[in-house]
Amino acid sequence: MNKEAADLKHSRTDLKGSLRRLANSVREWLRRQPLFRRSEGEGRGSVFERSKESGGWRTSPFRVLVRKEISDHIRSWRFMLLLGIILLTCIASLSTAMNSIQEAIQSDSSANEFVILKMFTLSDGTLPSFISFIGFLGPLLGIGLGFDAVNSERNKGTLSRIMAQPLHRDALLNAKFVASLSVISMMFLMLGFLIMALGTIILGIPPTLEEFLRMISFIFIIIFYIGFWLNLSILFSVRFRQPATSALSGISVWLFFSFFYDMILNIVSKGIAPNAGTATVEDIVGFQNQMLWLSRLSPYTLFNEATTTLLMPSVRNLGPLTTEQVYGAIASPLPFGQSLLLVWPQVTGLIALTLICFALSYVLFLRQEIRGRS
Repeated sequence: MNKEAADLKHSRTDLKGSLRRLANSVREWLRRQPLFRRSEGEGRGSVFERSKESGGWRTSPFRVLVRKEISDHIRSWRFMLLLGIILLTCIASLSTAMNSIQEAIQSDSSANEFVILKMFTLSDGTLPSFISFIGFLGPLLGIGLGFDAVNSERNKGTLSRIMAQPLHRDALLNAKFVASLSVISMMFLMLGFLIMALGTIILGIPPTLEEFLRMISFIFIIIFYIGFWLNLSILFSVRFRQPATSALSGISVWLFFSFFYDMILNIVSKGIAPNAGTATVEDIVGFQNQMLWLSRLSPYTLFNEATTTLLMPSVRNLGPLTTEQVYGAIASPLPFGQSLLLVWPQVTGLIALTLICFALSYVLFLRQEIRGRS
């Protein structure tokens, strides 16, 4: 017994010695590498040591501003209220969609296709669907996070104090945008994965790879859509001195595109519609394309077309079709890649609107005088 214990102790000693020699070899190899070699004249050690001494990239002014803005957003009451409203409405619409899906699965076994995606589009008529709620309430979240981004700092007198620091002027505006968009992205990513998990647990059907990709694309389109309203509200906060004015301006644009734009298009369509008795097929198709082009000037239409196509694979076209074009077509779901190609113009339009608003606010902010409370 004593001999076995002595052998075990001896083997442990050999293992420790081997590990120690291996560690010394690795340390010597690292010291010979140029990246980790001490710089001549400075004597301040490796790049990691120098980064630790100077604070490194973690303490850059832009990152400090982003962390501060994210903290302010998460702790604010308006974000909590908007988050609560969106969560309650989305959970209510999802519960009605799940009831409709369960009834459809019990009556028809062929309804098992794209079940997870149907949670976002189905409704029993008592409440709007999930994408309808997001299309209607999402702009309010973007406007609520950005309507006082710059003018509140100016009115409180903190803008000139921030600009007195060794900081580029555009870093403040970039930090405001990045922080708000990060909060929106985290919120909808968590909401999307939560819905996917609840659907898997309650319905007992896991999502397929195509459903997962369509779901991720849907979330990114939501982020682009709300990002446009966020940049529009930041533009108004740069342009107008009072936060109430910028908030009312953003809400006015939202109301115009949500309710009045379709009414105006209906009036315009009655005025330019071709005569039904003498119009040819080319005239009718041209009129429909013209009205479709006008309706796509609205960000709500771009969002609605993009999300509906991604969440409903049965949608194969977004424009008018003649009988010759439809003849012979097979009614089957569109692959994910083809759906993405179909909505690419709508996605590009949303990104372009977002960049235009950001560029306008950027130019206005860089040209403004910052002195005291002016």
